[in-house]
Amino acid sequence: MRATMRRCRLAGGLVALAAAAALLGAGPASAALPDLGPNVVVFSPSTPQATVQAELDAISTQQVHNQFGAQRYALFFEPGTYGSAAHPLVFQLGYYTQIAGLGATPNDVVVNGAIDVFNQCDGSGPCDGLNNFWRSVSNLTLNVHLPSSPPAYAPPTGEDPGCNNSNDLWGVSQAAPMRSVIVNGALILQDYCNRGFVSGGFFANDELNGFVGSFGQQQYFTRNSNIGTWSNGVWNQVFLGDNGAPPTSFGPGTNQYTNVATTRVSEEPPFLTVDAAGNYTVFVPAVQRDSVGPNYEAGTEAGTSIPISRFFVADPATSVTAINAALARGRNLLLTPGVYHLAEPIRVVNPKTVVLGLGFATLIPTNGTAALETASVPGIKISGLIVDAGPVNSPVLVQVGGSNAGGTHDRNDPTLLADVFFRIGGAEPGRATTSLVVNADNAILDDIWAWRADHGAGVGWNSNTADTGVVVNGDNVSAYGLFVEHYQKFEVIWNGQNGNVVFFQNEMPYDPPSQAAWMSSPTTDGFAAFLVSPNVTSFQGYGMGSYSFFNQGVPIFATQAFQAPTTPGVQFHDILTVFLDATHGSGGILSVINGVGGSSTAANADQPVDVANYP
Repeated sequence: MRATMRRCRLAGGLVALAAAAALLGAGPASAALPDLGPNVVVFSPSTPQATVQAELDAISTQQVHNQFGAQRYALFFEPGTYGSAAHPLVFQLGYYTQIAGLGATPNDVVVNGAIDVFNQCDGSGPCDGLNNFWRSVSNLTLNVHLPSSPPAYAPPTGEDPGCNNSNDLWGVSQAAPMRSVIVNGALILQDYCNRGFVSGGFFANDELNGFVGSFGQQQYFTRNSNIGTWSNGVWNQVFLGDNGAPPTSFGPGTNQYTNVATTRVSEEPPFLTVDAAGNYTVFVPAVQRDSVGPNYEAGTEAGTSIPISRFFVADPATSVTAINAALARGRNLLLTPGVYHLAEPIRVVNPKTVVLGLGFATLIPTNGTAALETASVPGIKISGLIVDAGPVNSPVLVQVGGSNAGGTHDRNDPTLLADVFFRIGGAEPGRATTSLVVNADNAILDDIWAWRADHGAGVGWNSNTADTGVVVNGDNVSAYGLFVEHYQKFEVIWNGQNGNVVFFQNEMPYDPPSQAAWMSSPTTDGFAAFLVSPNVTSFQGYGMGSYSFFNQGVPIFATQAFQAPTTPGVQFHDILTVFLDATHGSGGILSVINGVGGSSTAANADQPVDVANYP
């Protein structure tokens, strides 16, 4: 006998049903789903649709406007079909909510309906999607079907419901990945029912079989996907290893497209699955090289399954001592939804260890240490985490590899960081000198957002202090979808050889109080957003943008957005700067790279200044 839906009591008393673990399947006890806590929900196709709808609506009502709350949710769908063309399943996706199918491929879970992310409408001004962060959809098929009349959106959108019901509106910004999703029908990347500014976004391993309306998206990154039709670009639309993507068209009067034909090396993040007997595993996809399109097109995926029994399951009440003891014994780590306050780092010491966060599990160091450190061993996979700076300054929040670059790192089994997001302030006051240090050779960074908060708690030039978002010391490191914003010095420092970056999005810090307070040398105004160190002789960067919005009422300038040695092996392609908002911004960026490229100031606000190739 199988339960129609496994639900523990959700935080805040939203739902008060429980199901015994024995009901989850007839497989061996070691393979049954362990207790993942109150904020993990597993739906079955036999669950009445009204029950599914009510659960989704209760969570979205709590989460759609809960930008800096502590609540976290992971919502899983067992293989099967949910909703129909006549009775579609339509719901909003709010903050800190993970939607995922539990099939072996996205074909196994089918949702007929729409998954919407609308603008934030707080009554203080135009509605926008610029803060639609920290949510995800993965491993399912979405057949877009809209009801004949607008549903009772939960919560109400503050916009015209008829307009909201005109398309599936996916108006997200950073840290909102859509991975391994098949979309049959139109998908619109902006909620056009109000002003709807948006600053996304990330697709990977998707089949976007209909019309993709980019519309007002400032930038977007799409990797290893199939694309039906892409509408347009604004400043920086980047495609990597995609079928059907528009060709490169970069420069004044174009759509600002960058198309890189193949992905040098990639690996999709691990994900939770269940088979027909109710046995749960975590599937670790295989590494791909020189790839194009999704990894499941042949009907199956290459990779390795790890029984759930080989995972240590932690919740926020679990001590970090217990977590580290389990990791030392060779267990993998599953972090259930919640906020983890860590008195010492989580230490990943064994090769091939998987660290998988559910529902945007959030790590906060409390004593000025790192939140997570890994040894110099191959094959570590880390996915699905937010890492917040704590009240005591941390020299680094996450360190990948030992204290020196290199170590034992297998190019055929690289370390992977996927959907890992950093915050300095915002949710709570915090400080950290550097957010992420990558010492491992051959590492893959796939969807990283490092954010020194520009709004929220503890925000101020001398409050949420943070020098640098990402430091890469390892060789042969690849970064896809790298978002790094508002740090106070060089925001990315790349020291390793043979690096490869495809898509970089940056905003310089808004809040330098004076030019004198923000100088990288006595003769250089500001700090470059991306620094390739002078010793580097080989590097490739594609589709990289840096924007300025200095809003302290004094003119602040950066001499350049990108700084690198001028040598044949260090190459940049399709890079740009933009001055944001002439009404409230001042100063600007004086050149794109090393004095090359024009300036971005109020004189050319909101217009990209491009350099197609450097040197």
